[in-house]
Amino acid sequence: MPFLSDTLSRVKPSPTIAVSNLAAELKAQGKDVIGLGAGEPDFDTPQNIKDAAKAAIDAGKTKYTAVDGIPELKQAICAKLQRDNGLAYTPAQVSVGTGGKQILYNALMATLNPGDEVIIPAPYWVSYPDMVLLAGGEPVFVEGPSQNGYKITPADLEAAITPKTKWFIFNSPSNPTGAGYTADELKGLTDVLMRHPHVWVMTDDMYEHLVYDDYVFATPAQVEPGLYDRTLTCNGVSKAYAMTGWRIGYAAGPEDLIKAMRKIQSQSTSNPCSVSQWAAVEALNGPQDYIATNNEMFKRRRDLVVGMLSEIEGVTCPVPEGAFYVYPTITGLIGKTTPAGVVIDTDETFAKALLEDTGVAVVFGGAFGLSPAFRISYATSDENLREACTRIQRFCAALS
Repeated sequence: MPFLSDTLSRVKPSPTIAVSNLAAELKAQGKDVIGLGAGEPDFDTPQNIKDAAKAAIDAGKTKYTAVDGIPELKQAICAKLQRDNGLAYTPAQVSVGTGGKQILYNALMATLNPGDEVIIPAPYWVSYPDMVLLAGGEPVFVEGPSQNGYKITPADLEAAITPKTKWFIFNSPSNPTGAGYTADELKGLTDVLMRHPHVWVMTDDMYEHLVYDDYVFATPAQVEPGLYDRTLTCNGVSKAYAMTGWRIGYAAGPEDLIKAMRKIQSQSTSNPCSVSQWAAVEALNGPQDYIATNNEMFKRRRDLVVGMLSEIEGVTCPVPEGAFYVYPTITGLIGKTTPAGVVIDTDETFAKALLEDTGVAVVFGGAFGLSPAFRISYATSDENLREACTRIQRFCAALS
């Protein structure tokens, strides 16, 4: 269409949302579909959080709020960052947006000029590159291969930095792989960043509390205080508190950057939902014990999926440290053929054939920048996961 902007041609729709939509359409047609595409906990929002939202409605807290968050929520965020991460921020250094995605987008829109480069480790969350492109920047991908636990090395990061680099986006534990950097691994990266003072750090800590075994979460400004003045620490309530639909994300960083982000938000969406903000206050200030309980269930599901996928010849499934995803590689399946005669030439072909033949919806690895692989979200019931993995085993066994 001639009236659409040139910028729009630089981006594509979210593949994860596309997979979820396709699965929903097939279900509506009566097909037996197990959707493993959505990055969304299947647990209900905890009752104390729902009660806080109802109380806010009853108290008439349904009007416009300050553009980037009510004072009570900003104070709760400051308390959380101090309590969990040892990071001291004031409310003036905090921005609250309509989900974590808006926070990242606001920061990129407020800072990127044409030609500015943003380093993004791959595999990456599908939205990072397109947000960079929408903001006029250029994504620079650095691959973290499966044999390295899907993590990049300090040498990888060093090699990617140029005079044009403005941001390094860091996500741990990762979507799509669940890979979590230890404090020592992170220190290697922050040492590189300390040598390049023109590079800013944008952390996506959304899966901070979803960690397993002996893994201990760390965030860049915590590991290297010298980066504090050029780090935007981003997080939200969607994953750990099962509040995806409430749409509350937040960030803390230098006050001038927060002001710039506020300006972007003031001319786009204005304030996040008032009721959701009061629910988020309760989420951050209230009891946290159910997180550990939920994590036990997630860990059991992780082990179930990794165990069953690891039995498949041609599939390698690393054990993730956090989040609720596994990212198996399918190098050994490329070139094989389905009973219907479809040649598995890419992971996208694999995912499409898997959905059509078995009703299992996964997201192909190409969407996340590292192939051949696919992503499974194990944020669903053990029963669904066991059945889905059984179908995947059968599908792969039938390839020739």
